[in-house]
Amino acid sequence: MKGLVTKSTGSWYTVQTTDGKRYDCRIKGKFRTKDIKTTNPIAVGDWVDITLEPEQQTAIITHLHDRKNYMIRKSINLSKQAQIIAANLDQAYLVVTLASPPTSLGFIDRFLVTAEAYDIPAGVIFNKLDLFSDEGLAILEEYRVIYEDLGYPCFEVSALIGTNVETIAASLANKVTLISGHSGVGKSTLINRLVPEASLRTGKISNWSDKGKHTTTFAEMIMINKGSYIIDTPGIQELGVIDIEQQELGHFFPEMRELMPDCRFNNCRHINEPGCAVLSALDDGRISPSRYDSYLSIYHGHDSRN
Repeated sequence: MKGLVTKSTGSWYTVQTTDGKRYDCRIKGKFRTKDIKTTNPIAVGDWVDITLEPEQQTAIITHLHDRKNYMIRKSINLSKQAQIIAANLDQAYLVVTLASPPTSLGFIDRFLVTAEAYDIPAGVIFNKLDLFSDEGLAILEEYRVIYEDLGYPCFEVSALIGTNVETIAASLANKVTLISGHSGVGKSTLINRLVPEASLRTGKISNWSDKGKHTTTFAEMIMINKGSYIIDTPGIQELGVIDIEQQELGHFFPEMRELMPDCRFNNCRHINEPGCAVLSALDDGRISPSRYDSYLSIYHGHDSRN
């Protein structure tokens, strides 16, 4: 039987078959996906084949169907392995906050670069609008302009009180959408606003670290209505970019991709080469310094925290 993986707790998966039935499933023996070393061979959003176990209500996953795309990150403790966050996505949104807890521009950029690399349309949701001072709103405007000018949709919302949440709801119709972000940014609160029947647990920010406590402990697909789904994932504290070669990296920054053909050298690294169109645009203010800093950080493999 063919089915869709709607929940993953690590060792067990919930699979909904095409006739609407749900089965708790596991993987038997070695199950490897070709060309990818991952800690999880199966992810939420995958289409799989299952075989029912005799005289039990459980099933075995026997086959993984080809994915159209997936969102991936470097495993925190296993530098050479990766974790697939979700598969077969129509779009991915990163929920961010400027404070309590803060999300760095570098973290946003690593998320967007990964989405570009795996051909997933992405956007940014700035949450906790209710906490912003006038100074905070000015900073938010600067950030929003950076990403909207690059073609990434941006939303400014307060999930807590419901401000502007309807603008996100309209963009979810007939799509499978990954919603990700640090713990504590209000991801579960936002999803509860979008899908009240989801009733996800929410938590308070830890006072001593200003980081969110994990309230989502497993990945799960939530149906908004037929054809429209949200994939909720545990909060991500680190997002290491994986499987992107240094010479390819500039292609996943849209503002650099547009300029690269004008560089003097075909193998330009956009770091200190003469005749580099990217460096010229940086000097002219046509490329955001924060975006270029993110490029250098990823290029040199710097820390992936925050």
